[in-house]
Amino acid sequence: MLAWARGKVLLEGTFFPKSEEESDVDNSGIGQDKIIVGSYMGFLRIFNPHPVKSGDGTQAEDLLLEVQLREPILQVEVGKFVSGTELLHLAVLHCRKLCVYAVSGTLGSVEHGNQYHIKLIYEHNLQRTACNMTYGPFGGVKGRDLICIQSMDGMLMLFEQESYAFGRFLPGFLLPGPLTYSSRTDSFITVSSSRQVESYKYQVLAFATDADERHETEQQKHSSGKRLVVDWVLNIGEQALDIRVVSFNQMVSTLFVLGERNFFCLKDNGQIRFMKKLDYSPSCFLPYCSVTEGTINTLIGNHNNMLLVYQDVTLKWATQLPHTPVAVKVCCLQDMKGLIVTLSDSGHLQCSYLGTDPSVFQAPKVESREMNYEELDREMKELQKIIKEATKTQDILPKSEDDDLKVTAEVSFHLDAISQAIDSEVRAEVVPSVTVKITVQSRLAVQKPKLSVCVQPPLALTCDQFIFNDIGPAVSKTVVLSAFLKGNCPPAELEGNAIFSYNTPTGVPRVAQCKFRLPLRLICFPAQPSKTANHKLTIDTNKPPVSLVSLFPDFSDQSVEDQVNSLGFQFLAGSRTTLLASKTSQRYRIQSDQLEDIWLIANELTLRLEEHFKKQNCKDFLCIFSGSIPLQEYFECIDHHFELRLNAEKFQELLSERAIQFRAIERRLLARFKDKTPAPLQHLDTLLEGTYRQVIALADAAEENQANMFQAFVKLKSATHLVIMLISLWQKLSPDQVAILEATFLPLMQDTQELGWEETVDAAISYLLRTCLSKSSKEQALTLTSQLSIPKDTSRLKKHITLLCDRLAKGGRLCLNADTNTQQAIIMPGGCTAIPESDLEERTAVQDPTPILTDHKHLTKQKSKPDLSQSVLDEAEKP
Repeated sequence: MLAWARGKVLLEGTFFPKSEEESDVDNSGIGQDKIIVGSYMGFLRIFNPHPVKSGDGTQAEDLLLEVQLREPILQVEVGKFVSGTELLHLAVLHCRKLCVYAVSGTLGSVEHGNQYHIKLIYEHNLQRTACNMTYGPFGGVKGRDLICIQSMDGMLMLFEQESYAFGRFLPGFLLPGPLTYSSRTDSFITVSSSRQVESYKYQVLAFATDADERHETEQQKHSSGKRLVVDWVLNIGEQALDIRVVSFNQMVSTLFVLGERNFFCLKDNGQIRFMKKLDYSPSCFLPYCSVTEGTINTLIGNHNNMLLVYQDVTLKWATQLPHTPVAVKVCCLQDMKGLIVTLSDSGHLQCSYLGTDPSVFQAPKVESREMNYEELDREMKELQKIIKEATKTQDILPKSEDDDLKVTAEVSFHLDAISQAIDSEVRAEVVPSVTVKITVQSRLAVQKPKLSVCVQPPLALTCDQFIFNDIGPAVSKTVVLSAFLKGNCPPAELEGNAIFSYNTPTGVPRVAQCKFRLPLRLICFPAQPSKTANHKLTIDTNKPPVSLVSLFPDFSDQSVEDQVNSLGFQFLAGSRTTLLASKTSQRYRIQSDQLEDIWLIANELTLRLEEHFKKQNCKDFLCIFSGSIPLQEYFECIDHHFELRLNAEKFQELLSERAIQFRAIERRLLARFKDKTPAPLQHLDTLLEGTYRQVIALADAAEENQANMFQAFVKLKSATHLVIMLISLWQKLSPDQVAILEATFLPLMQDTQELGWEETVDAAISYLLRTCLSKSSKEQALTLTSQLSIPKDTSRLKKHITLLCDRLAKGGRLCLNADTNTQQAIIMPGGCTAIPESDLEERTAVQDPTPILTDHKHLTKQKSKPDLSQSVLDEAEKP
C-alpha cells in the first residue's frame, strides 16, 4: 500500500531523469533534506514539504525557492564545489554552461516569512554541448569535490572547482551514455553505444594525450602523452538507462546498471555479482542500504506506473503510483526517515512512504441465531457445483461484462457503386470493393482507444488503423472503410477481424473484438458453367436438393432455367469454378481446373445450405463426403511451395556471393585509383559492371520469387482448408477435432525462411501421431526434436499426412487430453489392420496407399508449370 505523506505538486516543464536531488543545500545543519528540481523550461525549485493529511492539497510554505534561469537545466548536483570551504553548494548543468550557486536563507519574523535566495559563485562556459555530469573527490583529494562533464561528442571535461583542468575524448565514441564516479577505485564508469560498461582510471585520464581536437594529428601521434586505455570492459548487450555506485563502507563498493530489460549488479572490477531480468520497461532506479547484511535494496520504477522494491534479486514490495516516475530518491523530511520522492516527466512531484494505515473500523457484533444445517448443506452443494463449472474453463483473463463495450461490424449487401480499390495487382477492368461499417458502443468511459481492422492477404483495406480520443460513457463511435482484392490470387479466407483495445478508468488494459465475413461477389463474378474440369468433388446431404437460384441469388439470373442446377463462378485472379446440383439425388458437385479454387465455393455452399435449413427449423441437416481425399494433388501444392522456398535460399546465397565479389572489386579499384603511380585496371571496371548486372538480375529474380512464394502459400492455405473440410465431412469430426486439425495444418499466418510451413506442420502432425493417434506405447515413448529447420525434401511430411489420414480412417480420434491418449487402442475397431511401424513399410504405404485415400479416378493430375526463376539461377551459378 502506498500512503501519502503529502499531496502532489504539479510543476511546469519537462523533466530530465537526473534533474532531482535531495540534500541540505542551505547548510542549515538540522539534518533535514531539501528537494531540488530543475526542468527543461529553466525553472529551478527547492522544496521542503511538511506532512499533511491524505488528500490535502499543497501548502505555500513547502516551496522555499523558485528561480527561472535563462537556459534549460540538464542536471543538478549538491557537493563541495567551492575552494576554501567545505560547505555544500549547488551545481547546475546547462547545455553550454556550468553554474555553481550558494543557497542561503534568512529568518523572518513569522513562520512563512523565511526568505531563500541563490547567489552565483562562479560559472564555466563550455565549448561543447553537455550531456550529463558527475562529481567526487577525483584523485583522492580531501574536503572538496571535482566535476566531470560528458559532452555530446564524447569528451570528458574535468573542472577543479573554479578552474578547468583538462579534457579527454573517449575511444570509439558514438553516443553518450550514463556516467558515474567510483571513489574507491578512483575511476569513471560509463556505458558506451556498443552496449559495454567501460571503466577509466582518473590517473589514466590525467596523463593521457590532451584532447584539443576530435581527431589525432601526426604531431599528437608522436607526442609524449599516453593513449587513453580502458581499465575494464563488460558487454551487457543492451543500452543502459542509468548507472549508480553504492559504497556503504570503504571496503566494498558495488556498481548497479539499469538496462532496458535487465538489472545488473557488478563488482568494482567489472565482474557480475548478479543480474535480474525485468518483465517490464523500467524508467528509473535507486539502490540504497538494506537491513540485512550483505544485501542491497533497490527501488525500480517502470512505465506501468509501478514502484518495486528488490532485495538483491528478490521482489519484496510492489506498489502503484499515479504517474510514471523518471527520478526517485530516498530522503529525510521533518524527522520522517525513509520517505520516497518521485518525479514524473509531466511535473508531478510526490513524497510518499511504504506502509499501511491502520483501520479504525470495528465490525459490530452479530446476533447469535440457530443454524439450519440442511439449508447450509444445500447451499454448499450449489456453491461446489458453481466452482466445478468455473474450473472447467481455461480462460486466464477475467471476462468483462458484455454490456460494458460492444464492437459490431456491418458488411454492405451490395458492392460499392464506385470502387475504392487502390494499388490493386489484379488484371481486371474493374476491381470491386465493399463497404464495412464498424461501430463501438461503450457504456463506461474508456481511455487510449484504438481500433485495428485486419483481413487476410491478398485482401486489403482502405484504412486499417483508427486512433480515437478518450471516449466518454454512453458514447458510440463509427468508422467506415472498404475492402477489396489487392493481390493477384484468390484469398484463402473471407473472414475479417476488428480488434478494439482500450484502458478502463482504473488503467486496466482490455480488448474487445468482433468478426465479419466479406461477400463472395468481392472476388468472383457470375460466368457460364464449364462442362469439363481437371478436379471434381461431390458432397452428399441428407436433405432434398435445393435450387441454386435460391441458394445463390447474387450469382443467378431468374430468367435462365439452366441456372437452377448449375452455376459458374469466375474468380478475378483465378480459374472458373462450376457448381452442379443433382436433379434426382441429394448431391452437389464442385469442379474447377485448380484444386485450391474449389475451397471457397465448397465452403460457401456448406454455409448457405446450413443457413437455408436453419431457417426451416431443420436441426438434423448433415453434409457428407464419401469420395477420396485428393492427397496427390495436395502434395503437388506442397512441392510447388517448397520448391520456391529452396529457390529463395539459393537466391540469398548467390546474392551474398556476388555482393562479396562486388565489394572486393571495389576495393581493388579504389586502391588502383589512390596509387600515385597509376597502373592498368586489367579489366576490373568491366568485371565490376558485369558483377553489378548480376546483382541486379539476382535481386529482381529474388523479388519475383518472393511474390510467387506468397501466391503459392495462399494457394497452399486454400488447398489445406479444403483437405481439412473433406476430412471432417468424411469422418464426421466434431468442432473440437476440426479445431485441432486447423491448428495442426494452419499454424502460421505468414511464411518466412526462418520458420516455414513444411517443418511446422510436420512437427505438429508428428506430435499427433505420437500422442492421440499412436498405435502403441512404443510410439508414445519417441521424442521429438525441439529445433525446427527447413527439411531437405517433403517426403517425410507427405508420409506423415498419409499416416494421419490412414489412422483417422481406422478409427483414431483427435484429442489433446493426455488421459485419453492411452485409450486410443480401445477406441479403434478390432478389425482394422495394423499400421506399419518400420520406415520401409511406411514408404510402401505411401507408394501404394489404401484406395479410400488416394483413388483419384475423377481427378486429373495437373502438370507442373516451369519456374521462371530457374533460368536466372542457372545463369547466376555459371562462373
